[in-house]
Amino acid sequence: MKFAKVTIDQVRSGFERAGYIAEEEIIVPVYLALCLEKPLLITGAPGVGKTEIAKVLAQAFETDLIRLQCYEGLDENKALYEWNYQRQLIKIQLIKESTSDELIERNLFSREYLLERPLLKAIQASKKTVLLIDEIDKTDEEFEAFLFEVLSDFQVSIPELGTLVARHIPIVVLTNNGERELSDGLKRRCVFLFIDFPSIEKEIKIIKVKVPEAGERLAEEIALAVHHLRHQIDLKKKPSISETLDLARALVLFGAQRLEADHVKQTINLLLKDKEDIDLFNQQVGPGGLVEIVRNQLCKRSERRAFA
Repeated sequence: MKFAKVTIDQVRSGFERAGYIAEEEIIVPVYLALCLEKPLLITGAPGVGKTEIAKVLAQAFETDLIRLQCYEGLDENKALYEWNYQRQLIKIQLIKESTSDELIERNLFSREYLLERPLLKAIQASKKTVLLIDEIDKTDEEFEAFLFEVLSDFQVSIPELGTLVARHIPIVVLTNNGERELSDGLKRRCVFLFIDFPSIEKEIKIIKVKVPEAGERLAEEIALAVHHLRHQIDLKKKPSISETLDLARALVLFGAQRLEADHVKQTINLLLKDKEDIDLFNQQVGPGGLVEIVRNQLCKRSERRAFA
């Protein structure tokens, strides 16, 4: 896919080639962000496939993915640039005796000693890249304000080097898990996309695409089981799509054709990663109970299909 004059059909086919099951509610905001050259702000619970969209775009456009992983305490230096102090100190020792202090300072603060961090790397890249700013909600308001300025102008000022303007405006994808409210200014700058956990039908499709060995029946039973865990039990951490796929791969390894209580007992730790969640599951449902629920749901779905 080429950057110039991208069409919505090209975006759609790019997702299909990458094996990402995407409805129009996802395709259209992505298309608009590309055409308007605006950052795409993706909000949703952990594990719904937000980060994967940036990977799909990099694959579709055959370009580099530059990732800024956000965390509490992240500052401008870690995100933008730093000076290579070790190399500077070595250089000082080598030239101190034969060079003036003014010349030393001028030589030390040159591009040779500049360490580009993700934001500057994306701005200074020789081609258009995909810049993923992952989990922006983990940073503080001060960093968010700084980021807003960078994304508004796509240029940065380095006192020793002057203003560096983006050679190519990157495709920017920001992900947000909702740990805190983002500023109105940042949200106004972006095209907004909310992604929820997939429906049962969508998750069946995802399993069939990513783990085709699972087969139709097992994929359906896995999707029903995971859907129940997410929506009927008050878990601290709901199973992600990637964890659903881990379960599917594990059951394929076991040679399972159907979901059985022993399978649930052996693999529940692939879906639930907190002891309190596992205890709650065992108290409220348990392996046998989950399989019974899945079987009942299968019967109801079969009846609906028969009358459709």
